[in-house]
Amino acid sequence: MEEMRIILSGFGGQGLLFGGKVIAYAGLIEDRELSWMPSYGPEMRGGTANCSVTLADEPIGSPLITEPTAVIAMNQPSVDKFADALVPGGIMVIDSALTNNGPTRTDIKAFMIPATSKAEEAGLKGLANIVCVGKLWKETHFCKEETLEPAIRKTVPARKANMIDLNLAALRLGMEL
Repeated sequence: MEEMRIILSGFGGQGLLFGGKVIAYAGLIEDRELSWMPSYGPEMRGGTANCSVTLADEPIGSPLITEPTAVIAMNQPSVDKFADALVPGGIMVIDSALTNNGPTRTDIKAFMIPATSKAEEAGLKGLANIVCVGKLWKETHFCKEETLEPAIRKTVPARKANMIDLNLAALRLGMEL
């Protein structure tokens, strides 16, 4: 499988680090090489946050991603910051409910999806991050489909086990968009 270099970016509190962990656990389950690196400002909730995940079949030299193959952007500053960094042919999943504009590049594939509003309409408030992960999976197949459920089950902490089915529903919603 081709190396995937994924950046998830938005405001702190949107669950971007959690979304990155879901992708990373999918890589672990499939015995792939991976790196997961969070980055957030001191404000954590409401400040900027992003997470870098690399999935590969060969050892990864550095967790730093300067040329992502895919980006999830959940706010306008994230679109503005990472659109130009994407490799040609890269994928950008954008929460259009929280952004004004998509990228202007024509050599990438941008998917504007109203993840936040769709999640809320489906009774999945707060799970737009996983809706975006589902859309990213649909467009990239970063893992086998049957790996997604165990990755969600592994990522959701035991104290929030009641959220597993909601996360799985959000993932399916994203795959349908």
